[in-house]
Amino acid sequence: MAEAYVRQDWRGVAKELRSFGPHDRLCGAEINSIASLIERKYAQPKCGLYFMHSETEQGRQVVEVLCEYYRSLGHEPVKAIEVKDLQDDDPRRFRTKGLRQLVKEISRIIRNHSPAACAINATGGYKAQIAVGVVLGQALGVTIYYKHEQFSEVISFPPLPVALDFELWMRASGMLMNLLDADPVPASRYKDEWDERYESLVERVQIDGEDYLELSPTGQIFHETFTDRFRSLKDHLLPPPASKKLEPRLEKAGWPGEHPEVEQFLRRITDEVPFVVQCCTDYFNPDLPEKTRFFLKGGELKGQFSKGSYTVKFFVKTTAETEGQLAAAMAALNEWLVDPNYFLTKEQVTAAQLMKGKEEAIALREKTEIQVAELRHRLEQSQRQLRDLVKEKEDLSARNRELSAQLQKLTGDLEQLRQQVGGVANGSP
Repeated sequence: MAEAYVRQDWRGVAKELRSFGPHDRLCGAEINSIASLIERKYAQPKCGLYFMHSETEQGRQVVEVLCEYYRSLGHEPVKAIEVKDLQDDDPRRFRTKGLRQLVKEISRIIRNHSPAACAINATGGYKAQIAVGVVLGQALGVTIYYKHEQFSEVISFPPLPVALDFELWMRASGMLMNLLDADPVPASRYKDEWDERYESLVERVQIDGEDYLELSPTGQIFHETFTDRFRSLKDHLLPPPASKKLEPRLEKAGWPGEHPEVEQFLRRITDEVPFVVQCCTDYFNPDLPEKTRFFLKGGELKGQFSKGSYTVKFFVKTTAETEGQLAAAMAALNEWLVDPNYFLTKEQVTAAQLMKGKEEAIALREKTEIQVAELRHRLEQSQRQLRDLVKEKEDLSARNRELSAQLQKLTGDLEQLRQQVGGVANGSP
């Protein structure tokens, strides 16, 4: 095995590892803990395995050995997932990006398979990964397992009967979605809607003397936990549909005429979001680039629209009757910004897709008909040109025959004249 390791023959290393018992410490923490999970029937004998590894060469080498080891034993699926920014060269990048990316990847796998079908083995890797795995498992309702090198078996951390604050997530959802981007965001952007409970969800950093916010690993867990849950429960949380819709109301200043896209956006909100009654602008700044989002301020639902260098803010009137409904409305509007089909049922999405397909087919047919008409016109032009060329050729042929006849006559006349001239020269009468 040492010789295979020196050659960096990871398949050979895996093959040699199989000659040891899976509980042998030489096999390493991952193999030891998985063997214990299967032995105690916490996992199926041929369970699927997703190995989350760091963005390092050592991480890639270890995971190659592990994948080869378990594939040869018949496990399915066995996949290696490299977690971007999870490395040990830059502690800040590890904390602000790597751990958050780890949360995203684990959440995606659990979402694809369901919490009931999954478990998190937090034995291997950095200590901070173990902490994140435990918190994420508690939040998503997934059991976490861990095996210390001195333990004879794994221990479990089953989900606790506690709940995170759903309404707090709804209120913070717009901010959390903005902070999902990699770049820090000025803290001043959220000063009018800030809640001290948001502190645990963000990391504060100083850039050029100004306070900026980044999403913390805890904030990533908080957001991942509630995003799917909200989508499944939104019909019970949202305000009722509006029985009457009102036209958007824009300020009388000159800017609306310069930015017709603002009114178009407000109309989309009113038309597409069931519980929205009307949108009314109340602020315009031609030199403030912001992100389009929705937020709560002073017990009212507001939105801001930005496209380029300017920002427009507006009130959103809804059918909400409680603070909970208003918070749910804001969260749903922020989701709608990402997914235009958010408020449509599956049947409506299918119908919309079919209608779009029909419209595209009609447009394609009309385009084809235009192209056919153009080709027909060009063909007719070509045929006319061909007929003209044929006639011209016939005319030229006729003219050629006339000229040939004239030439023949002239040749005869010339010959006759030559003979006459020759006769005179010889003294002939």
